Amino acid sequence: MRESDKVQSSATGKIKLRESYQEAGLTIAKLATKANVSEDTIKRLLGTKDCPNGVERWQVTKIAEALGIEPADIVDPKDWFPQNSLPPEFESLIEEKIRTFCGRQFVFDNFKQFITANSHGYFTIIGDAGMGKSSIVAKYVSEHQSPCYFNILVEGRNRPELFLKSIRQQLIDRYQLPNSADADLPTLLARVAGKLTVGERLVIAVDALDEVEQEPGKNLLHLPTTLPNGVYFLLTRRPYHLGKKRLSVSPGVPVKELDLRDDQYVNFNHDDIKEYIQFVINADCDYKNGLKKWIQERSIADAKFVEELANKSENNFMYLRYVLPAIAKGDYNDLNLKQLPDGLQQYYQNHWVRMGLEAKPGQLMEIVLYILLEIKTAIPCEMIAGIAKVDECDVEAVLDEWVEYLKKQNVDGDTCYTIYHASFFDFLKGKREMDSKRKIFKEVNQRIAEYLEKRMA
Repeated sequence: MRESDKVQSSATGKIKLRESYQEAGLTIAKLATKANVSEDTIKRLLGTKDCPNGVERWQVTKIAEALGIEPADIVDPKDWFPQNSLPPEFESLIEEKIRTFCGRQFVFDNFKQFITANSHGYFTIIGDAGMGKSSIVAKYVSEHQSPCYFNILVEGRNRPELFLKSIRQQLIDRYQLPNSADADLPTLLARVAGKLTVGERLVIAVDALDEVEQEPGKNLLHLPTTLPNGVYFLLTRRPYHLGKKRLSVSPGVPVKELDLRDDQYVNFNHDDIKEYIQFVINADCDYKNGLKKWIQERSIADAKFVEELANKSENNFMYLRYVLPAIAKGDYNDLNLKQLPDGLQQYYQNHWVRMGLEAKPGQLMEIVLYILLEIKTAIPCEMIAGIAKVDECDVEAVLDEWVEYLKKQNVDGDTCYTIYHASFFDFLKGKREMDSKRKIFKEVNQRIAEYLEKRMA
């Protein structure tokens, strides 16, 4: 794509442009002087002057640079990066993550400050499972059409070679890189840097470094120790011990970590959690009526419900993803507000007990969940039934009971299931570690071995 190619501002871009130059204390004339473009160019982007053919890309870049914003804030990202599209394997994930996205502006502001202050670098968001790290990445990628990769342990999509294959193809498609089909990541980044115009940046977003599986001794995903100017990585990971960081960079490469658990972000997190609860109560078509009914039947003020549930969530969005639908569906009709579970792990344990798994261990429901835990990759109902040695209809009934905890996807024409979130995966692993007396896991693994042996015979 040439800098002389023409583009047009989006509806939101017109608003962003106007707000940005006014916040900067500039007039159209002063902005034109600062960006070295004509006043008519700015008026065309504002929509106050006819612009049938658009304005040249370099002019948008200059204006954005003068205002400290991105060109894709003015022009729709899909028009600014017409060769770039979200990788198909992550489209549904991104769509699901941003459907009810709220807040997190403090994270985006911190990242923007980082890339403005540094010519390149690594920015890492750290937080416990369920704090919304993946959603933050999904939102950023959706708005900026950035190259991205989501490491997903429960799908086996967490190896360096898979990461490189995906990112390589995204960069080749976006920047038209010839002879790059076998290029390593440093080579790809160097070639992209050579194509970046003044003020243009490449941000590669990578989620869940903690879920990566690879040999020891090298950077996770073989991330480079040096980066060219204009190239940034936006990373997420769970908290780690220093020995497990596994991201070493050369002296002088800017690195920043934003830990969502830090005291300085407590109020921001709490406000975002409350905003999310209010959104679901007032705007989520699937759950708002059930939630309002539950609240009204207990004569609770909306503000009190929001505050109390926000406190119980411990600033964990995954907790709300489970608890709010459960309330709306009537699962907690026998409880009052104070009796709702405190925190994500207590929620999992309460649900485990309410499903009768603590009182009657070893039932099919527990066996099915343990099969999913042990297999890790997405498997069809038929395979689960074969391992459990029961009818498919019995397994389907169990899967329906736990549908909100599972991810359903089409694999080669089969409907397959995996565990949805790493926090529930960890909860089940905890159950496995406490299973020394009942030996249920030993039985499950034996059944898996027998099933695979039979298929290979």
